[in-house]
Amino acid sequence: MSKKITSGGKLPAITLSTVNAGEITLGKVKKPGNWQIVTVYRGLHCPICHKYLARMEELKEDFEKLGVELLAVSGDPVEKAEKMVDEHELTIPVAYGLSIGEMKELGLYISEPRSKEETDRPFAEPATFAVNAEGKLQLIELSNTPFNRADLGELIESVQWVQENDYPIRGTFEA
Repeated sequence: MSKKITSGGKLPAITLSTVNAGEITLGKVKKPGNWQIVTVYRGLHCPICHKYLARMEELKEDFEKLGVELLAVSGDPVEKAEKMVDEHELTIPVAYGLSIGEMKELGLYISEPRSKEETDRPFAEPATFAVNAEGKLQLIELSNTPFNRADLGELIESVQWVQENDYPIRGTFEA
């Protein structure tokens, strides 16, 4: 059973190797005051993930102008993550090897492959976590299907609006 990530809380500090940027820790930025957007993608087997990560690469500079550090993460092994990076000439950090336990720690939906042709292991469904400059979770979007994901153009606009208007973290009410 996955646990629920808390709005305004901290992202679990999971450290993963990346194809192109050494080790990266979720929720930890390289430059103080930056945001980090962690995008969990299903894996190399997912055609929608290919399009999504290619689009993220196209918008990388727009995110960087807002002080946002991007990170794509999957449970794929290094070979599959390398192939994803190579196929799309990705310069955004792409982390690999997210374990089932770490997927649960992040509160992700996890699916079994439909067939051996699809992939050879359970995988996380898409998710987006935006960690603000204070290191708190500002935005959490979880999906149980490949089709529901944060629109990257809207995500840029949302981060900019939150930054410019000091918009509070939502979803923190506890009865």
